[in-house]
Amino acid sequence: MTPPAAAAAFLAAHGWSDATIDPVAGDASFRRYFRVRAGDRSAILMDAPPPEEDPQPFIDIARWLIERGFAAPAIHATDLATGLVLLEDFGDVRMRETIDADPAREAGLYRSAIDTLVRLQREEAAPVPRYDLAVLHREANLMTEWYCPAIGVTPDQAAYDLAWDAVLGTTLHGTMVTVLRDYHAENLMLLGDGDALGLLDFQDALAGHPAYDLVSLLQDARRDVAETVETEMLAHYRAATDAGEDFDTAYAVLGAQRNAKIVGIFTRLWQRDGKPRYAALCPRVWAYLDRDLAHPALAPVKEWFDATIPPELRGNPMELSA
Repeated sequence: MTPPAAAAAFLAAHGWSDATIDPVAGDASFRRYFRVRAGDRSAILMDAPPPEEDPQPFIDIARWLIERGFAAPAIHATDLATGLVLLEDFGDVRMRETIDADPAREAGLYRSAIDTLVRLQREEAAPVPRYDLAVLHREANLMTEWYCPAIGVTPDQAAYDLAWDAVLGTTLHGTMVTVLRDYHAENLMLLGDGDALGLLDFQDALAGHPAYDLVSLLQDARRDVAETVETEMLAHYRAATDAGEDFDTAYAVLGAQRNAKIVGIFTRLWQRDGKPRYAALCPRVWAYLDRDLAHPALAPVKEWFDATIPPELRGNPMELSA
């Protein structure tokens, strides 16, 4: 990746004129990231080019989290006109690769991630928009907008909307918390020598149901989370909170909604953005979605899926479209 044209002047203006600039792993958005080094100093340069990206929400949520004692990257400098942000460097040690290299650490790191969520949910929700019915529907519709056409299925959109209407209500009541929305093992950085976790990729935060980020963590689209681990961590969460008897239902409903959304997004990333590696992740997400649809509360949605996308059409859309 070539650094953006404005990077050199931006860095020079903020005391990094002699810095080297090297690319680091990006994500599924238009954002790009570079590590800048000058002597024994290092920082991360976020390139969030307008109009596709707006770094202001990331800046605002980072500062909100830091004020409350959470490990989000400090903001060193910003230039909103060019979309450049200079961030604290959390290093390269992610929860994902740490567990892959040492599976014995899996339970401890997931407990640490749950504990961080519990602390976050004890705070009053951040001043962000609400995760309302319109947003939930818009996200779920990514399945019918992208995946269904990709595999040659013409969906009954009205029936799909009605099925979701029948189940989403349980996720719209009770105390709303800050939902980071992409809370998973590739966005959690290990800080220091223990299990302390740094937070990344929270610019799309909303105020929503406490179960949402748990689903993001425990039904991870990018790595297999065994059902036994999911069950153990949900028990850990319940022991630390006053999750009521409706919590399991909300968890399953939001799991189905999120996984339907992700299948649609991954299909879009393949078809529209030329990133086929995301299509290959869809079978894992379908496995989680099938698990969620087994909950009795999802009966209307399960009926729609069984009638519209039978099991043999649930997989990698790039292969099923061939």
